[in-house]
Amino acid sequence: MARLDHARLPRHIALILDGNGRWATTRRLPRVFGHYEGAKSVREIVILAREVGVSVLSLYAFSNENWARPKSEIHALMTLLKTYLARETDTMLKNGVRFHAMGQISRLPVAVVRLIREVESRTAGQNEMTLVLALSYGGRAEIVDAAKRLAQDVQENKILAADIDEARFSRYLYMPDLPDPDLLIRTSGETRLSNFLLWQMAYTEFYFTETLWPNFTRCHFLEALLDYQSRERRFGGVLEAAPPDLPVAAQRSQ
Repeated sequence: MARLDHARLPRHIALILDGNGRWATTRRLPRVFGHYEGAKSVREIVILAREVGVSVLSLYAFSNENWARPKSEIHALMTLLKTYLARETDTMLKNGVRFHAMGQISRLPVAVVRLIREVESRTAGQNEMTLVLALSYGGRAEIVDAAKRLAQDVQENKILAADIDEARFSRYLYMPDLPDPDLLIRTSGETRLSNFLLWQMAYTEFYFTETLWPNFTRCHFLEALLDYQSRERRFGGVLEAAPPDLPVAAQRSQ
């Protein structure tokens, strides 16, 4: 912690929480045990991210592809999600954390959607950190959904096709007000994006670790931050970092 340069922290960190199933399998336990153990790591890392001063933390919790998993596992994951949200809402409020869910939320069970909206409403006034859970999410689906909404506005003459550029397209994404991720962390040794934030990660720094998510600790998170701070970011040009006074859309064009 003492080695961190708090002036050079990533503003937005995206996390792919991988390895819960393998953690359980290696212990000859049902996969659901890995998910419950992984939830403990979520709590620890969310608290630490808030502690060090990260502005946005996005967690890839449930992808569109995950709907193909066994129904029993999906049910367990939805139960775990409800338990986590109900248990952690007071912690979010205490620590100034605003909660958002991102994805095709309507596909989730009605009770889960209701709880998500309730937690979003209760934490709406918090401004120390934003916690985003990507649920029923896919990067390609997000881009397609954005294209559909954009096409609809063109058809209704709300905008001209000639006026479409990267900045305007970005406004049609699920959460257009969020800055692009500065750092992606993926656990369990996999080295791919798995359809996560494809548009937003054009200039994101990637950090991969062999550690399974349930074993991912505060020390692992701090190591990722220190590795990030050892890099030089140029955004395709001579800049080491996007100028802090540029709006998000302008930063994307660097």
